[in-house]
Amino acid sequence: MRTARVFRLSMAHPGDLSELDGLIVSGTIKAADVAAIIGKTEGNGGVNDFTRGYFTQTLMALLSKHLGRPAAELVREVPCVLSGGTEGVMSPHYSVFCVSEGEAAKRYPSALAIGTAFSAPVPAEDVGRSAHVESVAATVRAAILGAGIERAEDVHFVQVKCPCVTVARAAAAIAAGKTPLTSDPNKSMAFARAAGAFGVALGLSEIKPDDFTDASLLADFAIQSPRASISSGVEVESNEVVVLGNSPNWAGDLRIAHRPMSDALDIGGVVDVLADLGFAASPQVSAADATRISSVLVKCEPDRRGRIRGHRHTMLDDTDINAQRHIRGAVAGLVAGVIGDGRIFVSGGAEHQGPDGGGLIAVIASQEGAG
Repeated sequence: MRTARVFRLSMAHPGDLSELDGLIVSGTIKAADVAAIIGKTEGNGGVNDFTRGYFTQTLMALLSKHLGRPAAELVREVPCVLSGGTEGVMSPHYSVFCVSEGEAAKRYPSALAIGTAFSAPVPAEDVGRSAHVESVAATVRAAILGAGIERAEDVHFVQVKCPCVTVARAAAAIAAGKTPLTSDPNKSMAFARAAGAFGVALGLSEIKPDDFTDASLLADFAIQSPRASISSGVEVESNEVVVLGNSPNWAGDLRIAHRPMSDALDIGGVVDVLADLGFAASPQVSAADATRISSVLVKCEPDRRGRIRGHRHTMLDDTDINAQRHIRGAVAGLVAGVIGDGRIFVSGGAEHQGPDGGGLIAVIASQEGAG
């Protein structure tokens, strides 16, 4: 029987994996058990955020050293999903998801299950279109199957890293007689996130294939997946998927829960997901309870209607600071205030990932000691 473990580790800079290296050297983690990484780096979160690629390169070199295998192979086997931008109180960190075989000391009716999968490379002309949606959906299904999660309702969080179209990729496609949806990398990232969200919804049977067309992406916001977390970047060419859920087929003391966040002020959603895991936030999680939390994963989005609970916000009109940096900092402050820890994954760009102006929060915590 498989057991999932999660280690939340800090970094001094985007290439600092010394904490992971130390855990491998000490025998706490086996390098072969590292199944996926989800983390926050201190870059700008945009097209030219090279902190994500820097971290990934360093990670693969580290795993290659310990496993004696080429990094070029490992990068196709271990998803490394990074979100740039640690505005405000967010602390640069990464969660290491490990999977090992064997019985746990104590069994629970259901425990955290992890599934990962990679798609084939996504051609530039497919990014942000139905073919991209279908590619993500197939990869999500493969990850769920690999995790042994038998019911779609037991999936709580699906992290996808999608490729975007750079100027160079767009030019190469055009030279080959293909037509990309856009040659603007920033617009491409948004369309890629939308395709990822549609793909998760399709993979989880939240929508059907005939519920959308290419024109629905970034247009029909009634289509959404409340369990999708999508990032996009230049550092990947295929869709990388990490599925997190609960399953009676897994051992271990970890469990995951999720809740939608209706808007950027939805502190109730944060409190509710903690209650689902046996935490009382009044108003903050106690220091003792905080030690049970292994990972906090959040998606958020500036409300494109320009208002929060009836009052105007200026995030979309700010020429000096990108709206995604505004929302990451704001929501991170709200969530960290309840959790009592700045090591939270807060990613912007939540198109079709929950309600407009909202998103979702997922928390992984130990069941041991839960009230």
